[in-house]
Amino acid sequence: MKTPAWQRAAGKNPRGGLNAKGRASYKAETGGTLKAPVKGEPATPEQLRRKGSFLARMGSMPGLLTDEQGDKTRLKLSLEAWGHRGDKSSAVAKGRRLLERYRKQKDG
Repeated sequence: MKTPAWQRAAGKNPRGGLNAKGRASYKAETGGTLKAPVKGEPATPEQLRRKGSFLARMGSMPGLLTDEQGDKTRLKLSLEAWGHRGDKSSAVAKGRRLLERYRKQKDG
């Protein structure tokens, strides 16, 4: 049996995250729906929540942003796919700020 595309290079975007084939493969296997990253400034409350949650979560992940050869790891690539170019602590801080903006908009 072949490994699903989301677990192989065929389903991964070389610039970070999953490509459309990887997201479709993930949905077929698990039933979960993954959306593409929010790259720029979030335009809707849902995008604020998604981007804030992602940055706070991924910025807290263990591991380095570069490997022994100085190449970017999948963690760094995924942060960049969501439009974050800084380090992990700034990702967490930005994520928390976005989530706070989301809460203020939601509570009105």
